[in-house]
Amino acid sequence: MPVLASHRKPRTRVRTTTPAVGLTTAALASVTLLSTQSATAAPAAPRPSIEEVRKKVDDLYRQAGTATQQYNKAKTASAQQRSEVDALLEAAAERADKLNETRRELGHYAAAQYRGGAIAPTATFFLADDPQAYFDQDQLMARMTSRQQKAVADFRTQQNEAAAKRVEATKSLETLTESQATLRTSKQQVQSKLTEARSLLSKLTTEEKARLAELEREKAAEAERKAEELARQQAAAKAEADRAAEEAAPKEEAGPGTGTGDETGSDSGYASKADKVLAFARAQIGKPYVWGATGPASYDCSGLTQAAWRAADVTLPRTTWDQVEVGTRVATADLQPGDLVFFYDDISHVGIYKGDGMMIHAPKPGTNVREESIYSMPIYGSVRPA
Repeated sequence: MPVLASHRKPRTRVRTTTPAVGLTTAALASVTLLSTQSATAAPAAPRPSIEEVRKKVDDLYRQAGTATQQYNKAKTASAQQRSEVDALLEAAAERADKLNETRRELGHYAAAQYRGGAIAPTATFFLADDPQAYFDQDQLMARMTSRQQKAVADFRTQQNEAAAKRVEATKSLETLTESQATLRTSKQQVQSKLTEARSLLSKLTTEEKARLAELEREKAAEAERKAEELARQQAAAKAEADRAAEEAAPKEEAGPGTGTGDETGSDSGYASKADKVLAFARAQIGKPYVWGATGPASYDCSGLTQAAWRAADVTLPRTTWDQVEVGTRVATADLQPGDLVFFYDDISHVGIYKGDGMMIHAPKPGTNVREESIYSMPIYGSVRPA
């Protein structure tokens, strides 16, 4: 019997490997593309140049100098406010004592009235917190002696004074709290700026540090050149002034007592003070800059100028912002030894002019008190303190 052919269609074999391979290839391509795009979208930040690092560090030190002056101002205000608060609290306590003493005296009067059989409101009058409220009671006032009436009036006055002093002391304490908060904030700002500057410097390579030092030397050399030029101009101006004085001298010899010296009495007095200022300042050379310091082991810029002028019996305020308001403004060309030279638009630095375009100052953290050209920083202006 012949075998019948099967009508079942043969099963088609499906290959599963090709799509898998295709998916994997596409995925790999996608990963590669994304990786390339990511690398293109977020390139590594370029390393700053030495000039940029130097400018950034200089800016941070200047900002730290500004914060230092804010700290000095807040510290001075806090100390003054603390002294005022203590005085107010002491005054309030004294008035409270007087108030209590008068209250006891009124108590004695009340007791005497009670023993004398006086009406009850009299005792209430003497013992009340506000005896003045009873003044309109004519019958009661008639029973009081003039001494008792004065005691009541004194009580009222002392009560008002004590209350006023308590209010004043409370307001002063609030101001003290604000000053102390400003003090803490300024201190944090100084520390933050200095930490950032040190962090930038610590990341420099040996070659970069050498290049930075070279830039500093070039800057110092340019500042010294400008100082020498100022010294020549000042010397020429003085020679011209001396020559003019000599030519005018014969005309002044007609009367007795006409001096022909090179300096007036005022100039001579200032020069004498300036000698003391500079002698003190020179003795501090080599001592470290420490922000907020006023000596004797270390100084910040305004701490040094304040201490130096104190040596000449002249009291200067604590901050550069206040020192620039003391005395007489002078032009750079007219600077004399002892004058104060201020720097930057925010007046955050100061030095003592010593002559020939040079000054003595406490520069910044990490340095010592030293002599340097006044052109090492942008000049704001100058002051003759006395």
